[in-house]
Amino acid sequence: MSNVRPESRSYSTIEAADLMKLAAIARKDREQFFQDKPEWAIYAQRVLCIALCQGAAKHYVDGVTGINDFDIYTFYRSHSEKRWYAKRIKSYDFGNPKFGRSPDRPDFIGRRVDCLGRAIDATDKENIVTALRRYIEQGKTETARLLAEKAIVLLEPDCGKVVWPVEQKA
Repeated sequence: MSNVRPESRSYSTIEAADLMKLAAIARKDREQFFQDKPEWAIYAQRVLCIALCQGAAKHYVDGVTGINDFDIYTFYRSHSEKRWYAKRIKSYDFGNPKFGRSPDRPDFIGRRVDCLGRAIDATDKENIVTALRRYIEQGKTETARLLAEKAIVLLEPDCGKVVWPVEQKA
C-alpha cells in the first residue's frame, strides 16, 4: 500500500495515447536491457505482454484511485534453463507533466515510470489473458499477490484491455 498522500496523486484520466507512450517506454527499456545484458537475451523472444499494473492500472479502471507512479511489467514466458532475474527495476520519466511530477523525483518532468519484468508459466500457444489470470489467482509469489490487490491493464497487445480484476458475473 502506498503511503503517498491523496494530494500528491494525479487524478487525470489515462487515455489511449498515454497507454501507448507507456508501452513505448517499456519496449525501449527492454531493448536497452538486452543490449546491456546479452546473457539475458534468452528472454528477448519470450515476451508475452506489457501491462500497466498496481495503482495506476486501478485508476485507469475506476477513475478515482489516483496515480502515484506507473508500474509497467513486461511478462515473459518462463524458460527452463534460466530463471528470470526478478529484482530488476528501472525508473524513467513519463516526460509529460499531464499527470504532474513525482514527489520523489523532482528532476522528472512527469510521473515516474517503473519498468519491471516477471517470467510466468505459459505455453507457446496459450492465451495471454488466461496465463496472466492464472499467475495472479495462484498467488505463488509475493509479486502475484501484490498485483492481485489492484489491477492489470494490457499495453501490448490489446492496448487498454483490463485483465484484472476479473468481472464478476451476477
